[in-house]
Amino acid sequence: MTTALEAPPLGPLLDDLVLSHRPRHETGSVPANIPFLAKVPYNSFGMAIATTSGQVFSSGDADVPFSIQSISKVFTLAMALRGDTTGTLWTRVLREPSGTAFNSLVQLEVEHGIPRNPFINAGALVVTDHLMEETSDAATQLLRFLTAEAGSVGPFIDEAAASSELSGSSRNLALAHFLKDFGNLKRTAESVVENYVRQCSIMMSCVELAKAGLFLAREGQGRLGPVLSPSDAKRVGSIMLTCGMYDAAGEFAYRVGLPGKSGVGGGILVIVPGECAICVWSPRLDAKGNSLAGTAALADLSDRTGWSVF
Repeated sequence: MTTALEAPPLGPLLDDLVLSHRPRHETGSVPANIPFLAKVPYNSFGMAIATTSGQVFSSGDADVPFSIQSISKVFTLAMALRGDTTGTLWTRVLREPSGTAFNSLVQLEVEHGIPRNPFINAGALVVTDHLMEETSDAATQLLRFLTAEAGSVGPFIDEAAASSELSGSSRNLALAHFLKDFGNLKRTAESVVENYVRQCSIMMSCVELAKAGLFLAREGQGRLGPVLSPSDAKRVGSIMLTCGMYDAAGEFAYRVGLPGKSGVGGGILVIVPGECAICVWSPRLDAKGNSLAGTAALADLSDRTGWSVF
């Protein structure tokens, strides 16, 4: 792996990437079931890098808050693992790529209510249910965690957006009812889905997300102390690499070569172990639900820095 000292100066590099990859035309799509995401300007584009040495580099719209959506699943998984001393979570959710849509009902039924991984919707619902053993308001607990790790009071739950998204959450409710029927959900389906949607509706900037995810590049060491053991931090990274980009995890590994997790709000969080955490945001998505311009910029960044786990 190329080290930070060998990489090009990161400030000018990010400026060049933003200039090169900011969308000039309205291409791609936005999720039809989350109407407020369609209101975000198509040419929004930001990038931020938080390094393990404490530096932060950013460019473009890196300070503009956006809906983190499924990027939240990285942090809920970390929180669940931190409190799971008996390994119970891994009896309820697997660690395999799904090979099907992130909200597939068919796969969940065929596999008797055990989701393939914690980053598809069914798996994330199980993780949320696990967190709700400690508090009925797991979304607010996540918000506090993100605020602490980002070192910022900026993150917030967009309650209006959450309410709008919840009204279109019939499939997530169906997944939750399947899980409940198979005995893999302890709380009510409605309460788990409400918490899940609220955690996805957290608003953060690229800078805040890069800083919040930095513990995964520092062997689990967070801003205020240990978040995960080095072993668990490594394993979260491995699940990001194999399962973090919906059905395009293999393509992302081929093009970028780093653990990543995307969200349909257009954000992607990427970890360079031992070096930094990176966040890119561009709201228009490809057919798999990942940011078009964001993925291209990360592939360019990986080529130009040599950062890769391969």
